[in-house]
Amino acid sequence: MAPKPPKPTISARSKTWAMDLIRKNTPTREEMAENKYLAPIAHRFLSPELWRFTRRSVPRGVALGLFAAFIIPIGQIFLSAFLALPTRANVPLAALMTFVTNPFTLPFWMAIAYKIGEFALRVDASVPAMAATKVNSGTWAFLTDAYEVAGATVVGYLVLSFATPVIGYVLSGWVWRAVVSRKRARRLKVMEARLDQRLGTQ
Repeated sequence: MAPKPPKPTISARSKTWAMDLIRKNTPTREEMAENKYLAPIAHRFLSPELWRFTRRSVPRGVALGLFAAFIIPIGQIFLSAFLALPTRANVPLAALMTFVTNPFTLPFWMAIAYKIGEFALRVDASVPAMAATKVNSGTWAFLTDAYEVAGATVVGYLVLSFATPVIGYVLSGWVWRAVVSRKRARRLKVMEARLDQRLGTQ
């Protein structure tokens, strides 16, 4: 019986946890290419350029994923992948970002969307005083309140669909530059240490 491979250490897992999360929760190139709903353009998802992590594709993928997450309630992964084609955004990252809206986070985002929509529409200030006195009780009052809440929530989601991509684009670009700079600094230190070691042995 062949021995089991050694279990990866915590430090080893910490270097790849983000990539493991992306691979686990996003479809592969082959799955995207074989999807029947993307049949007319499915072959384009095989391009390696759409699956690389670069300083341009990463912020674009984050922004498109957040846009798709808030603009529609269903088919968010397919929308983000479709939008990634002309923009050359990172497809797996765009698909992963759509998971910010899910059944567990739905109550939170609905509350946030309502607050934003209420602020944007000024619902309380826009209701005429005469209408308020006529519908201050009964079923009609409930329907009016429900209409106002639904309208404010929809407007809030529209605001989120345009505001969060901008914030995500800026933050992900900053994080990407910080990570790259840190890696470069580590490589330079390693190269300097090796050079000092070689010079010391001569």
